[in-house]
Amino acid sequence: MPLEDDRAIAALLRRARTIAVVGASDKPWRDSNSIMAYLLAKGYAVVPVNPRLTEVLGRTCYPSVDAIPEPVDIVDVFRSPEAVGEVVDEAIRAKAPVLWLQLGVVNEDAVRTAERHGMSVVMDHCIAVDHRRLIG
Repeated sequence: MPLEDDRAIAALLRRARTIAVVGASDKPWRDSNSIMAYLLAKGYAVVPVNPRLTEVLGRTCYPSVDAIPEPVDIVDVFRSPEAVGEVVDEAIRAKAPVLWLQLGVVNEDAVRTAERHGMSVVMDHCIAVDHRRLIG
């Protein structure tokens, strides 16, 4: 069952150092771009993931979560619900502890798979909104 408790979500955000943004965009008007910029401004190491790009906001972009050469604390997903299963498989291979599905990204099967592999899951939440609300 995805996390809904504010204290648990705040603890995830406080512990995290590196966040992979899956579906990162180089277009400033896209939510994934502005939220990535917000997370960078808050001191997180943010790693963009998009197989069609090589760089986003000055950061090297990787084609998949499991291609990132460093451990990732949160996999933040800006993809359609149908694409989440593949992202979960990548996150499992990368041994990421947290899967975060952005607002409107709901996939119960993928959540169950992630949880079966020991991941904590936040679903249908905006990471920037929760960060502002819970941490500031």
